[in-house]
Amino acid sequence: AAAAAAAAAPELKSFVRGCFVGELNESAVFPYPDVLDGEQRENLSMLTSMTERFFEEENDAVANDVNEELSEETWAKLKAMGATGMQVPPEYGGVGVNNTGYARLGEILGAYDLGLSVSLGAHQSIGFKGITLFGTDAQKQKYLPKVASGEWIAAFALTEPSAGSNANSVKTRAELSDDGKHYVMNGSKIWISGGGLAEVFTVFAQTPIKQADGSTKDQVTAFIVQRSFGGVTNGEPEKKMGIKCSNTVEVYFDNCKIPVENVLGEVGGGFKVAMAILNNGRFGMGAALTGTMKSLMKTATAHANQRLQFGDKIRNYGLIREKIANMALRCYATESMAYLISATMDRGFDDYQLEAAIGKIYASEAAWQVADDALQVLGGMGFMRDAGVERVVRDLRIFRIFEGTNEILRLFVALTGAQATGKKLQALTKNPLAGAGQLASMALGNTFAKLGMGAPGGVSIKGAHPELSAAAARISSGQAMFSSVLSATVAKHKKGIIHEQMRMKRVADAAIDLFAMAAVVSRASRSLAERSDTAQHEKLLADTFCRQAAERVHDNLTRVNGNAATDAINDGLDKIAVATLDNDGYVPLHPLKL
Repeated sequence: AAAAAAAAAPELKSFVRGCFVGELNESAVFPYPDVLDGEQRENLSMLTSMTERFFEEENDAVANDVNEELSEETWAKLKAMGATGMQVPPEYGGVGVNNTGYARLGEILGAYDLGLSVSLGAHQSIGFKGITLFGTDAQKQKYLPKVASGEWIAAFALTEPSAGSNANSVKTRAELSDDGKHYVMNGSKIWISGGGLAEVFTVFAQTPIKQADGSTKDQVTAFIVQRSFGGVTNGEPEKKMGIKCSNTVEVYFDNCKIPVENVLGEVGGGFKVAMAILNNGRFGMGAALTGTMKSLMKTATAHANQRLQFGDKIRNYGLIREKIANMALRCYATESMAYLISATMDRGFDDYQLEAAIGKIYASEAAWQVADDALQVLGGMGFMRDAGVERVVRDLRIFRIFEGTNEILRLFVALTGAQATGKKLQALTKNPLAGAGQLASMALGNTFAKLGMGAPGGVSIKGAHPELSAAAARISSGQAMFSSVLSATVAKHKKGIIHEQMRMKRVADAAIDLFAMAAVVSRASRSLAERSDTAQHEKLLADTFCRQAAERVHDNLTRVNGNAATDAINDGLDKIAVATLDNDGYVPLHPLKL
């Protein structure tokens, strides 16, 4: 169905990637997509009711946290519900929901129990995802029915002490046996979610590959490894700050013999497999954390509506209202991006990597801030375990780290986009007559940025509702300024741009805001067009969000190629960091000299 959808609409291009090359790919975000047909909607409604009932009546998130594990009874109920194979096609025994359906169910998990959510996500979002994406027919027939039923739990084994975000630096090795029938694997992996429970592992290891000149070079290969192959063991569960009920262990491979038919994808193609799994799995995080934020907002608003201080309910105080409003804005933006990304995937398009990375970055940081604000609204009560917020705060901290740290993902967004900018500039300069207009526009936009002014004009967005024309105009002008500044930055730094991480962070932050603005305006436009009950409130959310985000975009882009003050700050930060690192800590003498 996804392939058919892609064939029907081949013009869809990445919105974020377009921003880097001076293109406003409106069709990627407008109109806000609806990918559920009548039957899918009916089935999903039934699944959401069943899932909510399980969490309301049967799951105990507090007990899961205190016991630091999911009970066998809980696992049995999850398996009986089909929760271990939500996206596995029905022909392999799974539920077969699409990405949007998976996101909706994940939202419920995020609202009630992030530890359980991670346990299920480690199993299916990344654990056996590689089999669904790259598996042969034989591999799918062998593995998918058993992982879908939950008879076999799956885990994703990439991280090592020397290999976190850099997947190519793994040390685990797999050598082909003399008879050519097996690979023999040796090495270890750390912090593997579900690793102590798993029978099936997607493992990444260095394999020697013969080159055309006869030499041998190590390249990463992905393998499907079963514990029952022998030589697979694990350590004791790690003691963690949060998501305590999710099993996290070190996994060891000692002369593990893996049949050659268990290579996943191509020999030497493991990096591609790993990145595809992580890119595909990230989309669900935004939806799950939307559920978390909604739950936190419910707790915070209930408290603000009844708590009396200084003779009035605290809901009437401006600083409380500011927190509540910003919670709503962050949640609306996260939710709008999450379901836009899932719909893009369901429509059959595969150029969503930048959007998925942005969705993960924004969701994890928005949820953390919402949790902090919710705790602050509750005051001392929020600090107490019984309120339930402190558990969520602990659980949330990992989301900015795993599945790609937010720092690495910001660089991924900025540098991947900058690479596209460089190619576009190269093409324009090779044909200066055809590209003269675009080059002039880019130069003019950068001049405005240096003067601290927004770029003039910009392509108008036709799909925005008339009541959101001002918000749409902010997207257009922001995108015009963005592409202009990026062009100047790439032209100035060329390949050295990879070393300009402070500048690239600002680029990524501007890209995040531009995509978020487009998502909220698109969604609110649909609500206005359909005259939904919440349309006017969504209009207010979208308009207010775009006002805030446009200021951030302007500020970040103004500072990218900036001015003497910005350069001095960056230089100062770099020197302070070097001095502190060289001193193994804080440098200044104590003010009391004691």
